[in-house]
Amino acid sequence: MADSSSTPAPADQPGLTTAGSIGTWLASQGFDTEARGLDHRGVERLGVTVDALPLVATALRSGGFDYLQVQGAWDDGPGAALVSFHHLVALEEWIRGDGTTPPREVRLEVSLPRDGDLTVPSLYPLYRGADWQERESFDMFGITYSGHPHPKRLLMPEDWVGWPLRKDYVQPDFYELQDAY
Repeated sequence: MADSSSTPAPADQPGLTTAGSIGTWLASQGFDTEARGLDHRGVERLGVTVDALPLVATALRSGGFDYLQVQGAWDDGPGAALVSFHHLVALEEWIRGDGTTPPREVRLEVSLPRDGDLTVPSLYPLYRGADWQERESFDMFGITYSGHPHPKRLLMPEDWVGWPLRKDYVQPDFYELQDAY
């Protein structure tokens, strides 16, 4: 959702952003979020704390954000934070709209210190689509989602050691697969 009230920081103040319409609405409701600017599609990005995630997500759900488009994670680099994100869309509102206005979207991002507690509350109770997506984030990055009904590996074997999509991951006993002929 491109919003003129969400503008990137001036070049002389990197990292400084102003809250967009969704961040401003959340602040008016008493929620503390960190404006992180817009993504490449103009979607507002909001940083939230681990403790605030379920509360902010519940507020957004009651405010019309009824669809979890994607949940995932990324690694900011060796020694840096791991980030768990939830991308929410006001889908029902868009379906019932005039068809010319794009749907409202927002991305909630939780930064976790790599050497700290990597536990985030599961949003499965609010968005059933979080089931396999949170399991994949656990499987690839080692982020645990407390309250998830099936907290186990999804893609890797149960006895796999490590988290393959972390940038500091080194596969044990790595070998290069040779041509089979």
